[in-house]
Amino acid sequence: MENKHLNKPHQRVGSISNAHVGRDFEAVALDVFAAKGINLQSDLKLPVGVVKNKKLHAFDLGCEDQKIIVECKCHKWTAPNDNVPSAKLTVWNEAMYYFLVAPQGYRKILFVLRDVSERRGETLAEYYVRTYGHLIPEDVEIWEYDEGSQEVVQQSFNNLLHRTSRLTQR
Repeated sequence: MENKHLNKPHQRVGSISNAHVGRDFEAVALDVFAAKGINLQSDLKLPVGVVKNKKLHAFDLGCEDQKIIVECKCHKWTAPNDNVPSAKLTVWNEAMYYFLVAPQGYRKILFVLRDVSERRGETLAEYYVRTYGHLIPEDVEIWEYDEGSQEVVQQSFNNLLHRTSRLTQR
């Protein structure tokens, strides 16, 4: 029996492509935000940059009127051994940078798939905050979406992290 994913080892099993997985997850996020009364659009383009010469960046979701931008990440621990998806987490770091250089006054949300590592006893988002917390701007919220319950676990990892780091620096 031929395995159609044999030549695509980094593609999620059962999906047409990773791009489809991402688009489907963005559609879920749109529904989650709409249920909370937050109407967003896909590919909201805003000027970003650290100098006067800014370039447009398309955030996955957003709303200029409500001043909200969202980046969506549908990543999982690497199967079959719950290994860290290091390359995928660099994309999370990139999202943090775009949040950092986004226009002031926007609510910034990283909307991620809640994926628990049985071996580690933590979600991928918890792992990210623990290992990359120094790269998370203070005003970024991290929302984890649980596929099973279809609920959002809204975490303020970064606020606790930054509060803790300030306390330890005194």
